[in-house]
Amino acid sequence: MPTIKFYTLGCKTNQYDTQSIRERFLQAGFKEIFNGKNLDYYLVNTCTVTHKADRDCRRYILRAHQESPKAKIIVTGCLTEKNQDLLSGLKINYIISKRFFPEGISNFSGHTRAFLKIQDGCDNFCSYCIVPFVRGRSRSRLLSEIVCEAKRLVENGFKEIVLTGICLGAYGRDLRPQISLINVIKELEKINGLLRIRLSSIEAGDVTDELIEKMSSSPKLCRHLHIPIQSGDDEILRKMNRRYTQGDYLQLIKRLKKKIPQIAITTDVLVGFPGEKEENFQNTVKLIKKILPLKTHIFPYSPREGTAAMGFLGKIEPKIIKKRFESLSRIAKRCSLEYQRRFLEKKMPVLIEERSKDNPSFWLGHTDNYLKVAVKKDMDLKNQLVSLRLKKIDKDCIIAELGISKPK
Repeated sequence: MPTIKFYTLGCKTNQYDTQSIRERFLQAGFKEIFNGKNLDYYLVNTCTVTHKADRDCRRYILRAHQESPKAKIIVTGCLTEKNQDLLSGLKINYIISKRFFPEGISNFSGHTRAFLKIQDGCDNFCSYCIVPFVRGRSRSRLLSEIVCEAKRLVENGFKEIVLTGICLGAYGRDLRPQISLINVIKELEKINGLLRIRLSSIEAGDVTDELIEKMSSSPKLCRHLHIPIQSGDDEILRKMNRRYTQGDYLQLIKRLKKKIPQIAITTDVLVGFPGEKEENFQNTVKLIKKILPLKTHIFPYSPREGTAAMGFLGKIEPKIIKKRFESLSRIAKRCSLEYQRRFLEKKMPVLIEERSKDNPSFWLGHTDNYLKVAVKKDMDLKNQLVSLRLKKIDKDCIIAELGISKPK
């Protein structure tokens, strides 16, 4: 029986793609190895969204060689679609072009929440982003396939499904007749045993009144949205080819919080975009302070060959980017703490995912609004929805006490 190990870099969509590939290999008689050396095969699913991602891909391939010098190396993913020259000099046996993998998945290795890809590709062409060039135009899966896959995942014990895609809000526009993300949510709500439906990243322009209404009324749709900002300055947003202003974004967040008071907002911010002056950066800081995201993922601008921004003037010095990155990180942490404090001494349902690796006497899980929670308990709580009283914030999570269990 040949052995194989999988490495995945990048987004949730890539993680889904790896699971789909994994299931094909296991069905063909391969045995997956998580730890160990002298394996027969390694598969590396690559990312190319930044220079760092490119470097990490090369590093993982080199690590595979070091662990098992005789192993055959298989490489797939976005880097192979963009520039295979970046892989030159590395011993690679097979390169697999990306596919949509319509066969779907039935499991999600190492996770309690299952990701379910319903869409791929992007039509937005933000000026800094290479993704449309490596993933292609937006395309959607048939609703019947999605429902079938979701039912299969629930039958295999998954109680939360995260809907993923490169541009999730574009789902259904390419189908005939056209449908939308709301249609997917409504169908998945009907599945017995599925307790939670979570959305991955969605663009501000795709958060419709219908989606807000559904989130406010649905017993299953999680009160959490990841809505990238990228910048809080209108001049920079125009250069980025983002189709909203900071005012548009702020009004959206106000509408969401008015309708769904407990909603968590997480976001992405790009610092050091060409032409970003200190005034532009401070406008981003002001917007972050107003919306109080639970998490802010901050990325230094990384020029990508083939994107419009590659030719923009006004490149920012690395030391300035580093300073802005560190400054915004501190501010984002304070905003997160301010949001989390609202829920202390409240009871909230938490879906338990795993034991803490640092302290196995604690179990870790998330509320539907994506608060990370830890609770100390001897009994096995994995994959159970339990009512917990949130007591105190400790580093990256909230320590809680066990309350009354909710029905499984």
